[in-house]
Amino acid sequence: MQLDGPGQPLRLVERCLPQPKPYELLIEIAACGVCRTDLHVADGEIPAHYPVVPGHEIVGRILKIGSEVGGFELGERVGVPWLGRSCGVCPYCMTGRENLCDAPEFTGCTRDGGYATHVVADAHYCLPIPGCFSDVAAAPLLCAGLIGWRALRLAGDAQRIGLYGFGAAAHIIAQVAKWQGREVYAFTKAGDISGQDFARSLGCVWAGGSDEMPPQPLDAALLFAPVGALVPAALKAVAKGGRVVCAGIYMSDIPAFPYADLWGERTIRSVANLTREDGTSFFEIAERARVTTTTQMFPLEDADAAMAALREGRVTGAAVLVPRVAR
Repeated sequence: MQLDGPGQPLRLVERCLPQPKPYELLIEIAACGVCRTDLHVADGEIPAHYPVVPGHEIVGRILKIGSEVGGFELGERVGVPWLGRSCGVCPYCMTGRENLCDAPEFTGCTRDGGYATHVVADAHYCLPIPGCFSDVAAAPLLCAGLIGWRALRLAGDAQRIGLYGFGAAAHIIAQVAKWQGREVYAFTKAGDISGQDFARSLGCVWAGGSDEMPPQPLDAALLFAPVGALVPAALKAVAKGGRVVCAGIYMSDIPAFPYADLWGERTIRSVANLTREDGTSFFEIAERARVTTTTQMFPLEDADAAMAALREGRVTGAAVLVPRVAR
């Protein structure tokens, strides 16, 4: 399913089977999650190389292995995340911060992604997936889970965590935070009773609208909704010394707010992409915490409908595209 340019519908195309370069894998796709970042690519809100095949929550099995690749076997199941490649030589890569690379490639954005039956991926950035997760269940973990995990780690040892925007990422990381012994507070769109019930069913101690204050001050707030106005709201909800972590790759402008809301050593910081270490550490934790994902499956050809459902808030948990019967 190809995106020819911003604001255009996806288009079903047929191509010759791609061949892997020496450092790449050819992967037959079993499932690909639909991420809010895909909407930003479709809307032209983040830079992309068009035409492009979106999708960066890919689960599949290896069909071909490049001549310079070691450590993988034909038929092995792997995951392909957002970070598709980094340069390895810029100051950020050289200091273990490949998520800030000066010349990165991003799956489904600057290189073709997973809204397809096959994909080629740099073997260095492919992740093994624990056998306890099915193909469909594992797909949202490749971005919603990884970004949620990175955001949670940036919250430090905060005990009371607020999650603004209870979608794919929040429904995963809420389970991890609860397993770690933290208290989780969920913030949904005002009036989203079903979303609040869903949050409580996953162990959140409180759920309400993003226009409400939690029953007690938070130690940290993680923002998954791309709404800049939530930043001042979250600042008011965190206690002195609290952290507000903006986890989206794109966010609308943050409105002005009084310095008094930031004072008290409160901090605001962003999450930028992910590292391979985020992937390996998260899958270990997800297996130990017995994370489950709530998913809604769509045939690959219905990718536009899946993106529309996500955009309109009609997906509980995560949407997943399936090009054929998932195993």
